Amino acid sequence: MDYALKLEGVSKRYEGSDFALDKISFALPTGTIMGFVGENGAGKTTTIGCILNTLKREHGTIEIFGKEMDDDARSIREDLGIVYDGDNFPAYLTAKQLSDIMEGVYKNWDTPLFYEYLEKFHLKSKQKIGKYSKGMTMKLAIAAALSHHPKLLIMDEATNGLDPVMREEILDIFLEFVENKNHSILLSSHITSDFEQIADYITFIHRGKIILSETKDHLIYNYGVLRCTEKDFSLLDAEDIVAYRRKDYQIDVLVSDMKNSAKKYPKVVADHTTIDEIMLLFVKGEMV
Repeated sequence: MDYALKLEGVSKRYEGSDFALDKISFALPTGTIMGFVGENGAGKTTTIGCILNTLKREHGTIEIFGKEMDDDARSIREDLGIVYDGDNFPAYLTAKQLSDIMEGVYKNWDTPLFYEYLEKFHLKSKQKIGKYSKGMTMKLAIAAALSHHPKLLIMDEATNGLDPVMREEILDIFLEFVENKNHSILLSSHITSDFEQIADYITFIHRGKIILSETKDHLIYNYGVLRCTEKDFSLLDAEDIVAYRRKDYQIDVLVSDMKNSAKKYPKVVADHTTIDEIMLLFVKGEMV
């Protein structure tokens, strides 16, 4: 299998902080979309910074298209489309001025394509970016990321600030992008419903550690939640428990094989789960 992105044992610490990336590893197969999930402060943005070499990691390796990124890796940067959660471009520029600058930065900058996206997203080319709403600036960043024909999109909360209709349109654009089997996407987001629509893989990060990295279908169809009483919970084998969360009168238990657990514990209610509930159980719950 070919990989657009591969991390092995990546670690990063901040002086004076308790937070650290702790030997994280995951791989994004070429031609697929990976949803990168975690609560605020879990380490998503730090991981992306390490991938892009804007943050220096202490340990581990990161390969993009099979090569290590460094400050001189021009060819790799040409093939990356980047969208950050925040100000991607100076507020005093217009979209037209941005296009003129990008034409000098990227060999494959496609001005007609950029203007197609501006029209599609209803963005005025001569309006200063500082006058755009947050959703408009995010759409502009996505347009710019796609307009130099990258092979890998890396996006940090790229659907943040978009209304449901526009978010749906953006997700469709992402799906069109990966119809080319040489294209891949790493998308971090707290809107987990986006991942249920488009992701092939889901990677969970929590407190700087990768909790799991699985195909989306495996999570949706194999994982489940047992709705337990205290007595039910006491009868469960520890090896069957991925994570659990106590509520007022119930204990929700995440299991990795719902069918087997339903047979093994026939008196306990077993429900299918969602990516959102899985994340909540990891973040708010406990592990054995």
